[in-house]
Amino acid sequence: MSHRHSIFCILPPHMLDQIAQNGTTAQRDMAVKTLASSKQVRDNRLNMLTAAMSGTFAVTGTKQRTIYDAKFGTTLPGTVVRREGDAPTQDVAVNEAYDYCGATFDLYSAVFGRNSIDNRGMDLKSTVHYDKGYDNAFWNGQQMVYGDGDEDMPVAQRLFNRFTISLDVIGHELTHGVTQYEAGLVYQNQQGALNEAVSDIFGSLVKQYQRGQTADAADWIIGEGLFTSNVRGVGIRSMKAPGTAYNDPVLGKDPQPAHMKDYITTTQDNGGVHINSGIVNHAFYVTAINIGGYAWEKTGQIWYKSLTEKFTSISNFQNAADLTFQAAGEIFGIGSLEQVAVKTGWTEVGINVDSTPSPIPLPGGEGCLKGLMRSLGLVK
Repeated sequence: MSHRHSIFCILPPHMLDQIAQNGTTAQRDMAVKTLASSKQVRDNRLNMLTAAMSGTFAVTGTKQRTIYDAKFGTTLPGTVVRREGDAPTQDVAVNEAYDYCGATFDLYSAVFGRNSIDNRGMDLKSTVHYDKGYDNAFWNGQQMVYGDGDEDMPVAQRLFNRFTISLDVIGHELTHGVTQYEAGLVYQNQQGALNEAVSDIFGSLVKQYQRGQTADAADWIIGEGLFTSNVRGVGIRSMKAPGTAYNDPVLGKDPQPAHMKDYITTTQDNGGVHINSGIVNHAFYVTAINIGGYAWEKTGQIWYKSLTEKFTSISNFQNAADLTFQAAGEIFGIGSLEQVAVKTGWTEVGINVDSTPSPIPLPGGEGCLKGLMRSLGLVK
């Protein structure tokens, strides 16, 4: 099954497919190469995830960042170019990876009391300058990896900037690591779309926290800054208005739905995980706007509690709605403004909350981590 060998890329395959169909020769070659390179990484990911799950990490409570340079190769992690506490380098991609990784750590630490990605002080490793002409960024189960976009293309044909440029992208990808160690959401169908939405949610919160923005002042765009001026679009997804992030002759039109009536059933993209995530994203956005203030203070707390205490590896949209509603009641009180806002958010996307949900059991009554490892074929 395809979800057993997934890597968590920020750029959805449907976008690369559109480029392969509609782009210039150079753009098509880039898209095909990126798709092939991503498949190679998927084939290697199982060993990486096994190592990540069995590794031991020092409980430091402080940021421990290491940035590597792949020097346009594909061997990971590469050569160390900056460690925790080192001064900025002359390489902007190195500095962005370092700073934005730190901003993600800061949100999780200061707001949610989390000690790094695994909550055990995991070192935050990032590799820049991965491959040549690689248009993507991904979490491989152990670390972050970034391509340089279209830097070698003629200016008029460039579609993507370097993939370290976007703070919310880095927050998104590192959150795949948090989900990996918590709910372990299977990367397929609604579970996979919920996985993607969780990453978009916390990726957006990282950006809002770093900028000190309230919910109504935030842009709610994922992938801000990734597109060059040649692209008609503001980012790869919009949580505020799914389906409107881009409409471009080469990239096509943003396919995300904002309501269950428009849910897309497909065998592509692990069952449309990057597409149908728009429904969950919009539910979060509506909730945050209705609660008001800083989204990380209340709406984020509801979702963090749900991710770390309630979701299982096979939670679907309905289960997520019921459990976030339940979490809101536990934190802020039954019938509170916050709980009502959660219900309103889900109703807005066509999902009615069940106030007394039955939990979705894991196979064999397993815990989250073992359930994830079983779903990935790591244990029997």
